[in-house]
Amino acid sequence: MKKVIKEILNTSLYLLAVLALTYFVITFVGQRTEVSGSSMETTLSDKDNLIVDKITYRFTDPKRFDIIVFPFQYMEDTYYIKRIIGLPGETVRIDGEGTIYINGEVLEESYGRETMESPGRAYEEIKLAPDEYFVLGDNRNNSSDSRDPSVGNIRRRDIIGRAWVRIWPFRKFGILKHQ
Repeated sequence: MKKVIKEILNTSLYLLAVLALTYFVITFVGQRTEVSGSSMETTLSDKDNLIVDKITYRFTDPKRFDIIVFPFQYMEDTYYIKRIIGLPGETVRIDGEGTIYINGEVLEESYGRETMESPGRAYEEIKLAPDEYFVLGDNRNNSSDSRDPSVGNIRRRDIIGRAWVRIWPFRKFGILKHQ
């Protein structure tokens, strides 16, 4: 009888340790997420499964062109994945031809799938606060991003993490290129 109780106790402690470790990893280290929609085409596709790195930004600040995950403020359990274009303290503007300006200078980047048709609220200069980021989807004409008032600028505290590894589909498995 003592042996059975000891086995039950050992198994229970083992399961408790596994649950505690799982909680720690999901809360502080990384989590799986699935891309929904085509706003990040061709970098990420609908139904791609990713691991989000939640630990890097605890030690360093997000960088321009990082692909980040953040919650959509108007829908519970809905998360957006976009690319950082504007950094804290910068001024962002997009002209009628889809050219992006950071602090009055043209941003050299090649992530946009095509020329932007609508600059949205960035048609006029947007001055980012010391804790705000301006994000865009790579599929600029099919993306709800910082140009849209419902998304707006993203606060540092709202960034969950950085897209790190694509785990599905297997043929595209690998670490994501940010820069």
